[in-house]
Amino acid sequence: MRDRTKIRKISLALEDGTILAGQSAGVPGTVAGEFVFNTAMSGYEEVLTDPSYAGQIVAMTAPMIGNTGITRDDAESGKVHLSGFVAREIVGIPSNYRSRLSLPDYFREEGVVAATGIDTRLLTHRLRDRGVLRGVLTTEEQDPATLLRMAREVPPIGESDLVARVATRTRRTLLPEGPSTLRVVLVDYGAKESIARCILSMGVAVTVVPPQTTARQILEDRPDGVILSNGPGDPAVLTPVVEEIRGLVGRLPLFGICLGHQLLARAVGAQTFKLPFGHHGINHPVLDILEGRVLITSQNHNYAVDPSTLPAGAIRTFESLYDHSLEGLWFREARIYSVQFHPESAPGPRDGRTIFSRIASILSGEDL
Repeated sequence: MRDRTKIRKISLALEDGTILAGQSAGVPGTVAGEFVFNTAMSGYEEVLTDPSYAGQIVAMTAPMIGNTGITRDDAESGKVHLSGFVAREIVGIPSNYRSRLSLPDYFREEGVVAATGIDTRLLTHRLRDRGVLRGVLTTEEQDPATLLRMAREVPPIGESDLVARVATRTRRTLLPEGPSTLRVVLVDYGAKESIARCILSMGVAVTVVPPQTTARQILEDRPDGVILSNGPGDPAVLTPVVEEIRGLVGRLPLFGICLGHQLLARAVGAQTFKLPFGHHGINHPVLDILEGRVLITSQNHNYAVDPSTLPAGAIRTFESLYDHSLEGLWFREARIYSVQFHPESAPGPRDGRTIFSRIASILSGEDL
């Protein structure tokens, strides 16, 4: 029988006054951030290690998380990047032949503050109806007035350069297994490892570089193209990065994924804005405007490109079927191609993988 005396209480507080109670499933402590909900039923290991979640506390809408444990092979980076983790029920005994340890053990190993027993249905309704909210997750405080004050003192996520916190500081080159005639530079703003793996699978070599790499340095490296990765936070705070991207426009093929898509749009003169509660999950329908079909995609972003600000020559390629927000761009003359969703699609679905075939075609000089 489980020893109930060892269960540690945990409190969740939002800036709108919502306070929920649960049990700790990780380490003791207090974390602050922006609360978002993720609708995926699987792939929590990828969520935990996705650098794009830096500064956020993630609530999973699926009622039970942890059944497949932690494999370590499915990680998108070398560590957990989100601020905190919330679920209705977190399973401590996994059932998966690939599992190496349980989710609670992983939380303790990585130092993650996590909550189980939280009413995630109510929490999701709050975030969906009122938009993303700042808040705290803590095992150290239970007084409602104090919790509310703490939640309201959390700084807005848009004020921080989160890319600097998660991106690589070193350059590295990855080679495909077979012969390679093409090489791209992957600018890492918080890149998921699956992106590099998908590029390598096309027989294209990848040179990963830090986000502060200049346009001049990239051009002197003479790659066949540049891919701007996903990453956390508001693209509007990354003005120096946008200026360097602007120096690449028209010089060689440019591709953007998620944050990279937003940065490319800003580099050509468009604006970005914050969505009410963002897109987070692996079940987002997107219309492929060029081919007239629907893709089910993996997404994780709070910001989007404002289509009314697009310059001449912009071709809209994808559109969200949830809220009709812009999901993809193609500039034929400048050879710019970008998508808001995650084509690497780890852990799934795989509809978006066709994007890498389009990238390969553009790198080879073909049109869409």
